[in-house]
Amino acid sequence: MSLDPARRATSKEARAAGASAGARAGAAYAALMAAHEVGDYILQRDSDAVAKGKHGPDGAAACLRHVASYTATQAVALAAADRYLRLGLGWRRASAGLALSAVTHYVADRCNGHWHETAEEGAPRLVRAAHAAGKSKWLTRDPSAGPLLDQAWHRAWIGLAAAVAAGRR
Repeated sequence: MSLDPARRATSKEARAAGASAGARAGAAYAALMAAHEVGDYILQRDSDAVAKGKHGPDGAAACLRHVASYTATQAVALAAADRYLRLGLGWRRASAGLALSAVTHYVADRCNGHWHETAEEGAPRLVRAAHAAGKSKWLTRDPSAGPLLDQAWHRAWIGLAAAVAAGRR
C-alpha cells in the first residue's frame, strides 16, 4: 500500500514468490478482523456507542466518529500486515476494501438500539430487511439477537472487503 517505487518492487517480488490472491485475502481478513475487535470494542468511546443509533444529527455524528476511528484502526492493521507479511497489496484496492468496510459498518451501527422495532415503528432499512427475512420473532424475543446480527453483518462485509483489498491491481 505504499507509493514508494522501491516498496512496489518488493510487492511485485512477493507476488512472484507465490503470494496468491487467496493467501493475500486470508491475511487481509485476519488483519481486518483483529482490527474490527479493537476498533469496535476497545477503542469505541462509550458516548458514541450509546448515541450512534439515535435518530438525527447527534446520532449520525457519533456513528461517524466511531466509524472513522474504526476504519483508521483497520487501515493500520492492513498496512502492517501488508508490510510485514509482504502481501503486495495495492493501495487503491486496499482503500476500496476499507471504504466498503466503513460504509457497511456505518449502515449497521445506525441500527443500534432499533433491532426489535418493526417497519411500522420507523425502523432503519436494515432492521426492516432482517424482519422481512423472517427474523422478527428472534429479534423481539432475544435481546442478543440484534447485536449478533450486527456482528454477522460486519463479518460478512469484512470478508468481502478483504477480497477487494487482496484482488488484482
